[in-house]
Amino acid sequence: MAENSTAEAAPAKKSKLKLIILLVIVVILAIALSVAGTLWFLGGTIPGMGGDAASEDSTVTEEPFTPSVYLEIEKALVTTVQGEGRQRYVQVYVSLESLGPQALAAAKLHMPLIRSQLVMVLGSSSFAELQTPEGRKNLADSMLDTVNQVLEQEGEPTITRVLFRNFVVQ
Repeated sequence: MAENSTAEAAPAKKSKLKLIILLVIVVILAIALSVAGTLWFLGGTIPGMGGDAASEDSTVTEEPFTPSVYLEIEKALVTTVQGEGRQRYVQVYVSLESLGPQALAAAKLHMPLIRSQLVMVLGSSSFAELQTPEGRKNLADSMLDTVNQVLEQEGEPTITRVLFRNFVVQ
């Protein structure tokens, strides 16, 4: 009888061991499927899958990133504008943006002419226009056109944008 009781105890341990191994495999499989599903849902790539071989073979040439370069016009542009039947003052601090230093060096060289033209553009604006964001954007665009016209007349490269650092209307 002693032999019968020991024989029954051994199979019980094997079934518990099989159950534990089976549960561990199921948990690992669930985690792996969860990670793979998350990567697929987020648009990432799943390692070992051949779906990206076609996209890797096609060579896409991207242009290298070129940072912008800036030139600050140190003195403010100050002028008067007509608004509501009386004279108003406008003060603007301006910076010029370019993708290369050549255009900014040319702008620095021709700064007296550029400042004069920018003051004329600013003075021809109306007080009501300068109070709206759209009016300020239009002013920046017309200033950009003016600066680029001056630089093109001199045979120099053009700038990309005119930026307002400070804008006061009173």
